Amino acid sequence: MNNTQPIGLFDSGIGGTTIWRSLHNLLPNENTLFIGDSKNAPYGQKTKEEIIQLSKKNVEWLLNHNAKAIIVACNTATTNAISELRSSYDIPIIGIEPAIKPAAANTKTGKVGVLATQGTLNSKKYAEAQTLYPNIEFINQIGFRIVQLIEDGQLYSKELESLLRSYIDPMIEKDIDYLVLGCTHYPYLLPILNKFLPEHINVIDSGDAVAKHTYKILNEANLLKTDNQPGYAKFYTNKDEAILQSFIADFGIAEKLDF
Repeated sequence: MNNTQPIGLFDSGIGGTTIWRSLHNLLPNENTLFIGDSKNAPYGQKTKEEIIQLSKKNVEWLLNHNAKAIIVACNTATTNAISELRSSYDIPIIGIEPAIKPAAANTKTGKVGVLATQGTLNSKKYAEAQTLYPNIEFINQIGFRIVQLIEDGQLYSKELESLLRSYIDPMIEKDIDYLVLGCTHYPYLLPILNKFLPEHINVIDSGDAVAKHTYKILNEANLLKTDNQPGYAKFYTNKDEAILQSFIADFGIAEKLDF
Protein backbone atom coordinates (compact mmCIF):
# COMPACT_ATOMS: atom_id res chain seq x y z
CA MET A 1 0.00 0.00 0.00
CA ASN A 2 1.06 3.59 -0.68
CA ASN A 3 -0.55 5.96 1.80
CA THR A 4 0.30 9.55 0.90
CA GLN A 5 -1.64 11.17 3.73
CA PRO A 6 0.67 13.26 5.92
CA ILE A 7 1.96 12.46 9.38
CA GLY A 8 0.87 15.23 11.74
CA LEU A 9 3.05 16.57 14.56
CA PHE A 10 2.28 19.19 17.17
CA ASP A 11 4.16 20.88 19.98
CA SER A 12 3.68 23.82 22.31
CA GLY A 13 6.15 25.67 20.09
CA ILE A 14 9.17 25.15 17.88
CA GLY A 15 10.71 22.38 20.01
CA GLY A 16 8.87 19.64 18.17
CA THR A 17 10.94 20.42 15.10
CA THR A 18 13.67 18.31 16.75
CA ILE A 19 11.30 15.34 16.54
CA TRP A 20 10.40 16.29 12.98
CA ARG A 21 14.11 16.22 12.05
CA SER A 22 14.53 12.70 13.45
CA LEU A 23 11.39 11.55 11.65
CA HIS A 24 12.50 13.13 8.37
CA ASN A 25 15.96 11.56 8.63
CA LEU A 26 14.42 8.10 9.01
CA LEU A 27 11.42 8.52 6.68
CA PRO A 28 12.32 11.19 4.11
CA ASN A 29 9.56 10.10 1.74
CA GLU A 30 6.73 10.70 4.21
CA ASN A 31 4.60 13.82 3.92
CA THR A 32 4.42 15.82 7.15
CA LEU A 33 2.44 18.63 8.78
CA PHE A 34 3.85 20.41 11.82
CA ILE A 35 2.01 22.74 14.21
CA GLY A 36 3.89 24.94 16.67
CA ASP A 37 1.36 26.32 19.17
CA SER A 38 3.81 29.02 20.27
CA LYS A 39 1.06 31.44 21.25
CA ASN A 40 0.24 29.11 24.15
CA ALA A 41 3.81 28.11 25.07
CA PRO A 42 4.94 26.83 27.44
CA TYR A 43 2.49 24.03 28.15
CA GLY A 44 4.58 23.00 31.16
CA GLN A 45 3.08 25.67 33.41
CA LYS A 46 -0.56 25.03 32.48
CA THR A 47 -3.08 22.81 34.21
CA LYS A 48 -3.72 19.27 33.03
CA GLU A 49 -7.18 20.35 31.79
CA GLU A 50 -5.71 23.23 29.78
CA ILE A 51 -3.09 20.93 28.23
CA ILE A 52 -5.76 18.40 27.20
CA GLN A 53 -7.89 21.16 25.65
CA LEU A 54 -4.98 22.61 23.68
CA SER A 55 -3.84 19.15 22.57
CA LYS A 56 -7.31 18.28 21.28
CA LYS A 57 -7.45 21.54 19.35
CA ASN A 58 -4.15 20.70 17.66
CA VAL A 59 -5.19 17.11 16.89
CA GLU A 60 -8.47 18.22 15.36
CA TRP A 61 -6.71 20.72 13.09
CA LEU A 62 -4.36 17.99 11.91
CA LEU A 63 -7.24 15.57 11.36
CA ASN A 64 -9.07 18.21 9.36
CA HIS A 65 -5.96 18.34 7.17
CA ASN A 66 -6.06 14.58 6.55
CA ALA A 67 -3.36 13.37 8.94
CA LYS A 68 -3.06 9.56 9.02
CA ALA A 69 -1.19 9.48 12.33
CA ILE A 70 -0.22 12.08 14.90
CA ILE A 71 2.97 12.51 16.88
CA VAL A 72 2.53 14.43 20.10
CA ALA A 73 5.96 16.07 19.78
CA CYS A 74 5.76 17.55 23.26
CA ASN A 75 6.73 15.83 26.51
CA THR A 76 4.26 17.83 28.59
CA ALA A 77 1.33 17.11 26.27
CA THR A 78 2.24 13.42 26.19
CA THR A 79 2.48 12.97 29.94
CA ASN A 80 -0.73 14.92 30.58
CA ALA A 81 -2.98 14.29 27.58
CA ILE A 82 -1.99 11.17 25.63
CA SER A 83 -4.50 8.85 27.30
CA GLU A 84 -7.34 11.28 26.64
CA LEU A 85 -6.27 11.73 23.02
CA ARG A 86 -6.05 7.99 22.36
CA SER A 87 -9.50 7.40 23.81
CA SER A 88 -10.98 10.26 21.77
CA TYR A 89 -9.52 9.69 18.29
CA ASP A 90 -9.35 6.54 16.19
CA ILE A 91 -5.94 6.94 14.52
CA PRO A 92 -2.42 6.12 15.72
CA ILE A 93 -1.29 8.72 18.26
CA ILE A 94 2.39 8.49 19.19
CA GLY A 95 3.72 10.14 22.32
CA ILE A 96 7.10 11.19 23.61
CA GLU A 97 8.48 10.80 27.12
CA PRO A 98 11.81 11.55 28.78
CA ALA A 99 14.26 8.83 27.71
CA ILE A 100 15.08 7.65 31.22
CA LYS A 101 15.07 3.95 30.25
CA PRO A 102 18.34 3.94 28.26
CA ALA A 103 19.95 6.25 30.82
CA ALA A 104 18.94 4.00 33.71
CA ALA A 105 20.13 0.91 31.83
CA ASN A 106 23.58 2.30 31.09
CA THR A 107 24.53 4.58 33.98
CA LYS A 108 27.68 3.59 35.87
CA THR A 109 27.29 6.06 38.72
CA GLY A 110 23.62 5.27 39.32
CA LYS A 111 22.78 8.95 39.01
CA VAL A 112 20.84 10.39 36.08
CA GLY A 113 20.03 14.05 35.50
CA VAL A 114 16.67 14.91 33.96
CA LEU A 115 15.97 18.41 32.67
CA ALA A 116 12.30 18.84 31.76
CA THR A 117 9.29 21.11 32.12
CA GLN A 118 7.24 21.47 35.26
CA GLY A 119 4.29 19.76 33.57
CA THR A 120 6.37 16.70 32.73
CA LEU A 121 8.23 16.31 36.01
CA ASN A 122 5.08 16.79 38.11
CA SER A 123 2.98 14.39 36.06
CA LYS A 124 1.70 11.06 37.38
CA LYS A 125 3.06 9.32 34.28
CA TYR A 126 6.63 10.47 34.96
CA ALA A 127 6.39 9.63 38.67
CA GLU A 128 5.34 6.10 37.77
CA ALA A 129 8.18 5.76 35.24
CA GLN A 130 10.80 6.56 37.90
CA THR A 131 9.52 3.80 40.21
CA LEU A 132 10.58 1.21 37.62
CA TYR A 133 14.22 1.97 38.50
CA PRO A 134 14.43 1.90 42.31
CA ASN A 135 18.23 1.71 42.32
CA ILE A 136 18.70 4.83 40.22
CA GLU A 137 18.82 8.33 41.65
CA PHE A 138 17.12 10.77 39.29
CA ILE A 139 18.17 14.37 39.79
CA ASN A 140 15.17 16.18 38.34
CA GLN A 141 15.31 19.84 37.40
CA ILE A 142 12.53 22.02 36.01
CA GLY A 143 13.84 24.11 33.13
CA PHE A 144 12.16 27.35 34.14
CA ARG A 145 12.22 29.99 31.36
CA ILE A 146 14.19 27.88 28.87
CA VAL A 147 11.24 27.33 26.53
CA GLN A 148 10.23 31.00 26.71
CA LEU A 149 13.74 32.16 25.79
CA ILE A 150 14.00 29.75 22.87
CA GLU A 151 10.54 30.77 21.65
CA ASP A 152 11.61 34.42 21.84
CA GLY A 153 14.63 33.77 19.62
CA GLN A 154 17.11 34.02 22.53
CA LEU A 155 18.72 30.60 22.13
CA TYR A 156 22.28 31.92 22.22
CA SER A 157 21.73 34.68 24.76
CA LYS A 158 23.91 35.08 27.86
CA GLU A 159 20.76 34.79 29.98
CA LEU A 160 19.95 31.33 28.63
CA GLU A 161 23.52 30.06 29.04
CA SER A 162 23.65 31.35 32.62
CA LEU A 163 20.29 29.77 33.39
CA LEU A 164 21.34 26.44 31.91
CA ARG A 165 24.58 26.38 33.91
CA SER A 166 22.63 27.02 37.11
CA TYR A 167 20.48 23.96 36.37
CA ILE A 168 23.19 21.58 35.20
CA ASP A 169 26.16 22.42 37.46
CA PRO A 170 24.47 20.91 40.58
CA MET A 171 23.82 17.72 38.58
CA ILE A 172 27.51 17.54 37.63
CA GLU A 173 28.46 17.99 41.29
CA LYS A 174 26.21 15.04 42.18
CA ASP A 175 28.15 12.82 39.73
CA ILE A 176 25.58 12.17 36.99
CA ASP A 177 26.90 10.35 33.94
CA TYR A 178 23.70 10.69 31.88
CA LEU A 179 21.65 13.81 31.19
CA VAL A 180 18.16 13.27 29.79
CA LEU A 181 16.67 16.18 27.85
CA GLY A 182 12.98 15.82 28.68
CA CYS A 183 11.56 18.53 26.44
CA THR A 184 11.65 18.65 22.65
CA HIS A 185 12.98 22.22 22.76
CA TYR A 186 16.06 21.12 24.67
CA PRO A 187 18.12 19.38 21.94
CA TYR A 188 18.69 22.89 20.58
CA LEU A 189 20.68 23.51 23.78
CA LEU A 190 23.42 21.03 22.79
CA PRO A 191 25.88 23.65 21.42
CA ILE A 192 25.63 25.48 24.76
CA LEU A 193 25.85 22.31 26.85
CA ASN A 194 28.95 21.24 24.95
CA LYS A 195 30.75 24.33 26.28
CA PHE A 196 30.73 23.16 29.89
CA LEU A 197 29.44 19.59 30.14
CA PRO A 198 32.22 17.07 31.02
CA GLU A 199 32.98 14.61 28.23
CA HIS A 200 32.00 11.56 30.28
CA ILE A 201 28.37 12.75 30.60
CA ASN A 202 26.13 11.29 27.90
CA VAL A 203 23.19 13.36 26.66
CA ILE A 204 20.01 11.60 25.57
CA ASP A 205 16.87 12.86 23.89
CA SER A 206 13.88 10.97 22.49
CA GLY A 207 13.96 11.96 18.82
CA ASP A 208 15.39 8.85 17.18
CA ALA A 209 13.37 6.48 19.37
CA VAL A 210 10.14 8.29 18.45
CA ALA A 211 11.00 8.13 14.74
CA LYS A 212 11.68 4.37 14.93
CA HIS A 213 8.47 3.78 16.88
CA THR A 214 6.51 5.80 14.30
CA TYR A 215 7.91 3.64 11.50
CA LYS A 216 6.91 0.49 13.41
CA ILE A 217 3.36 1.73 14.00
CA LEU A 218 2.84 2.85 10.40
CA ASN A 219 4.30 -0.36 9.01
CA GLU A 220 2.07 -2.56 11.16
CA ALA A 221 -1.00 -0.54 10.13
CA ASN A 222 -0.07 -0.51 6.39
CA LEU A 223 0.08 3.28 6.48
CA LEU A 224 3.57 3.85 5.05
CA LYS A 225 4.14 5.95 1.95
CA THR A 226 5.95 3.54 -0.37
CA ASP A 227 6.31 5.37 -3.69
CA ASN A 228 9.95 6.39 -3.00
CA GLN A 229 9.17 10.00 -3.87
CA PRO A 230 10.45 12.72 -1.49
CA GLY A 231 7.74 13.86 0.89
CA TYR A 232 6.56 17.41 1.40
CA ALA A 233 6.87 19.20 4.74
CA LYS A 234 4.55 21.98 5.87
CA PHE A 235 5.20 24.00 9.01
CA TYR A 236 2.72 26.24 10.82
CA THR A 237 2.92 28.56 13.83
CA ASN A 238 0.38 30.86 15.47
CA LYS A 239 3.04 33.30 16.65
CA ASP A 240 6.24 34.40 14.87
CA GLU A 241 6.93 32.76 11.51
CA ALA A 242 10.48 34.18 11.40
CA ILE A 243 11.51 32.36 14.58
CA LEU A 244 10.08 29.05 13.39
CA GLN A 245 11.74 29.60 10.02
CA SER A 246 15.13 30.01 11.70
CA PHE A 247 14.80 26.51 13.16
CA ILE A 248 13.63 24.69 10.03
CA ALA A 249 16.23 26.23 7.70
CA ASP A 250 15.68 25.02 4.13
CA PHE A 251 13.27 22.20 4.98
CA GLY A 252 10.15 24.27 4.37
CA ILE A 253 8.42 27.62 4.70
CA ALA A 254 6.91 28.64 8.03
CA GLU A 255 3.29 29.67 7.56
CA LYS A 256 0.86 31.51 9.82
CA LEU A 257 -1.69 29.43 11.68
CA ASP A 258 -4.81 31.33 12.68
CA PHE A 259 -6.01 29.78 15.92
